[in-house]
Amino acid sequence: MQQYILALDQGTTSSRAIVFDHSGQIVSVAQREFQQILPSPGNVEHDADEIWASQRETAQQALVMAEIGPEHLAGIGVTNQRETTVLWEKETGRPVHHAIVWQSRVSAPICERLKRDGCEETFRSKTGLLLDPYFSGTKITHLLESVSGLRSRAERGEILFGTIDSWLIWKATGGKLHVTDASNASRTLLLNIHTLQWDDELLKLLDVPRAMLPKVRASSEIYGQASTDFLGAEVPIASSVGDQQAATFGQCCFEPGSAKNTYGTGCFLLLNTGAEAVASQNRLLTTVGWKIGNETTYCLEGSVFIGGAVVQWLRDGLQIIQRSSDVESLAAQVSDADGVFFVPAFVGLGAPHWDPYARGAIFGLTRGTTQAHIARAAMDSMAYQSRDLIACMRKDAGLELTELKVDGGASLNNALMQFQADILDASVRRPVVAETTALGAAYLAGLAVGYWEDQAAIRQNWSLDQEFLPDMEKDTRKRLLTRWQQAVERTLQWES
Repeated sequence: MQQYILALDQGTTSSRAIVFDHSGQIVSVAQREFQQILPSPGNVEHDADEIWASQRETAQQALVMAEIGPEHLAGIGVTNQRETTVLWEKETGRPVHHAIVWQSRVSAPICERLKRDGCEETFRSKTGLLLDPYFSGTKITHLLESVSGLRSRAERGEILFGTIDSWLIWKATGGKLHVTDASNASRTLLLNIHTLQWDDELLKLLDVPRAMLPKVRASSEIYGQASTDFLGAEVPIASSVGDQQAATFGQCCFEPGSAKNTYGTGCFLLLNTGAEAVASQNRLLTTVGWKIGNETTYCLEGSVFIGGAVVQWLRDGLQIIQRSSDVESLAAQVSDADGVFFVPAFVGLGAPHWDPYARGAIFGLTRGTTQAHIARAAMDSMAYQSRDLIACMRKDAGLELTELKVDGGASLNNALMQFQADILDASVRRPVVAETTALGAAYLAGLAVGYWEDQAAIRQNWSLDQEFLPDMEKDTRKRLLTRWQQAVERTLQWES
């Protein structure tokens, strides 16, 4: 009987389930969007129950579409939006509050308080992260401080914390497993990335009870069995990995120095640094890539908070397109943005600025500006922001990046990929299977259950779809980057 791997890919705006075969090709994919809850400017929440319902529905639908049953699955891999924080009751499994999404700035005052107390270097040296509301730890603190009676319940062991991977695995196993992996744990501000243990000093600084925390496991191992209530039969859950680390693995960036950029809701650039946790001197993050057996791979990471989400804003907020995919044809009506620069700092700016008080702006508007120019500037913003990350990474790693592997929904936009190559002055390589986040989770699960023998077998599956080569004059590139930096500077500290 032919076997497959099911990947649960729980993202910021939708849940997907993808069935992969042994060649790493997609057999079926099911997707469902869910509600974005926006209680106040800069704050973003999700309904954790809705997330689970959407993930369960897509998993079941993907099997139907593939015309297979759960008995055909060798294993399940889980990948997820990483820093989004869920607290739920241990006894009932009910969330005690909406999930606080990674984009949310709600815990910015807590970060400012910790910075004033001189704690930033402690967090930086132990976690590889900056004190920013992006990460899970201060979101937990915010909920414990703002929800009446929650802290005392958490101290009694009645409340559990998890990032979305933990929540999905808890639900899929009927509450039997409360686990996470090293990659997701490394995004919480609570894990010492050098020991891979929850850190008592960090827990004390954030005032988070240890009883809330999941057990930290490897990224590729059999954690337990999904319950029959989920898919109709028990299936091994064999990987958990944060979405950006999963995409890096799915892109076969196995050697130090290899890099990928994912164009999703945000844009996330990761550079493999091998067994060494390289400390950034340019305000990037040091993070766990994945752990397999006793071997841990580290990465440098740069995070853009609003990447493809800017296209959703054009669709839902500005309403100049009906579908996200329409942006490429609208932007193609003009040869360039005609001096328009769009800084989509809707929820602040991530690396290398780390400014939760920045806000979005469009510069360079004239009477000749059209919807097409704004669409083009929105697309360009993803490339500009990603180029800023690569410039920092080049300095930290001391290497010249000659090529960039790309994936994610917006990587299918040929005009964007060409502009990325132009503004980066390096080749951009897109694989045949662009869904590398789900693929990475599938690969890690498949390694755990013996579906794939080793990384060499996985590498044989990677194949090139299209390569984009730079074709921009040096002076043009310099002029555009100068104007982009001027635009970014005008958005900083807008809300302070």
